[in-house]
Amino acid sequence: MSTTDPAHPEAEGPTRAFVLHPDIRSDRTRRPAGPALQEAVALAAALPELEVVGSETVGLPKAQPGLLFGKGKIAELKARIAALDAELVLIDGPVSPVQQRNLEKEWNVKILDRTGLILEIFADRARTREGVLQVELAALSYQRTRLVRAWTHLERQRGGLGFVGGPGETQIEADRRAIDDAITRIRRQLQKVVKTRSLHRAARAKVPFPVVALVGYTNAGKSTLFNRLTGAEVMVKDMLFATLDPTMRSVELPDGIEIILSDTVGFISDLPTLLVAAFRATLEEVLDADLIVHVRDVAHADTEAQAADVAAILNDLGVSSDTPQLELWNKTDLLPPEARAEMQAIAERRDGVLTLSALTGAGVPELLQAISDALSPPRLPATLLVPFAEGRKRAWLFQEGVVEAETAGEAGYEIRVNWTARQKQAFAAL
Repeated sequence: MSTTDPAHPEAEGPTRAFVLHPDIRSDRTRRPAGPALQEAVALAAALPELEVVGSETVGLPKAQPGLLFGKGKIAELKARIAALDAELVLIDGPVSPVQQRNLEKEWNVKILDRTGLILEIFADRARTREGVLQVELAALSYQRTRLVRAWTHLERQRGGLGFVGGPGETQIEADRRAIDDAITRIRRQLQKVVKTRSLHRAARAKVPFPVVALVGYTNAGKSTLFNRLTGAEVMVKDMLFATLDPTMRSVELPDGIEIILSDTVGFISDLPTLLVAAFRATLEEVLDADLIVHVRDVAHADTEAQAADVAAILNDLGVSSDTPQLELWNKTDLLPPEARAEMQAIAERRDGVLTLSALTGAGVPELLQAISDALSPPRLPATLLVPFAEGRKRAWLFQEGVVEAETAGEAGYEIRVNWTARQKQAFAAL
């Protein structure tokens, strides 16, 4: 992403980035400016090749169609950008191709909007074949909308006879065809990858292991918790989108039940539609989960809004309301003692809510027990008469651990059991 001259490699280094959050008052869905700017800076910091040299919130009554900002603010920001010697301006929000072209011309720096920045992070993080393909697909879809910018660049650097509407228009059409061909090719490759994943899922479905998916806002501590529960070494850093590709490991619960735990990509507010669509296959593990554990960073100032964003994305993905969920209030170790005690008291009064510190391990035993309880099927009491000659059936009942009491009568054993519908069906088949 560096904007240094490739002819002078000795000048290469971190790209100096200035982060702007436009606080547009006419936008009904706008987020609180302080946390939004803080998140935008964290997004920029997630890319190692960037050095954030400044950040600012810009209040606007409404977005200007050509330049986003008003002329006075454009001049003011130009001076600030020059003083900081910034090479890149990251705008935390959507920027149209025309706005991007005009702002780059005004400020003489590269402009990247929120979608472009998230794409850069995804490209930096993706490791699996599917993750890489999903990033490429999203990037091409994004690039296709910005061919007007490529046109001004191409027209400057190459001549044209202008036989068909001028050189720029012809080049746009050629670029669009090339992108469309690439998108078609990647979608074919993705179909194969998704088919392989479906086969893996089908194979897992034959094994009686429930799937538990960890979901949550990015940087909520999912990977730290995943590593603590599984002993895996998933990348853990205090940065947004530290985990992009889904990771799955088996975990044995206290009652002996084995589960498959899935760590997923973190959600984020205002995630562009094209990214939600592109990563749908990556998030299919959530759709197939037997239990969803929503990990929240309760030490974050904007934790309520983050939780609402996660709920909205789960709804957009089509997660069934029948899928049981646990809400996990993580990072309690970062809270002052009084606030921590208050948080725990509130959680205890709510069904399906637990407090935990994935970093210290406090609350992990209670979480494992809650997962076990949530996955345990309902049990039904019954009294059986098992003839003395059917010792195999009696042994099976004891092996399953469903026997509560037993008395010997004249015709056989009278056994009181507490079992699941599956166990009842299995017993009938003996």
